[in-house]
Amino acid sequence: MATFKVDVDNDILQCLFFWAGIVLLKTIFMSLLTSINRISKQVFTTPEDYAMVGKDVSVATDPYIERIRSCHRNDLENVIPFILIGVLYMLVVPKAQWACTYFRVFGISRLIHTVVYLMKVPQPARALSFAVGLTVNFMMVVSVLRSVAW
Repeated sequence: MATFKVDVDNDILQCLFFWAGIVLLKTIFMSLLTSINRISKQVFTTPEDYAMVGKDVSVATDPYIERIRSCHRNDLENVIPFILIGVLYMLVVPKAQWACTYFRVFGISRLIHTVVYLMKVPQPARALSFAVGLTVNFMMVVSVLRSVAW
């Protein structure tokens, strides 16, 4: 039976791990940012959260909290596919320079996406940063499919 060995000296693997780590940390940070804003503004989602601070249940929402949550959801919809696609892409043994460029461009595009989203930078800044990451994922998927096509 053949075995698969993960070689941490592999440049592509190191690059994927680095950028996957960056975008995962950012995604985790978005969850923390939501919680910090909810607590500081006392805008919660459940009655037990309001009871914890001794307030009556409220249906209040906060536009900035909703902006953070939307950005976080967008991360979940893009970062998880990136990591899965990145692993598949790495397994088809692309050129290291291409792979690292894809991973880097995706990571930077997600960081820019978050900054422009949270700072309310006018469109098309957010749409462009989203499109760059989406394009990277698409290009990697196409490369994977082409390499395994019969």
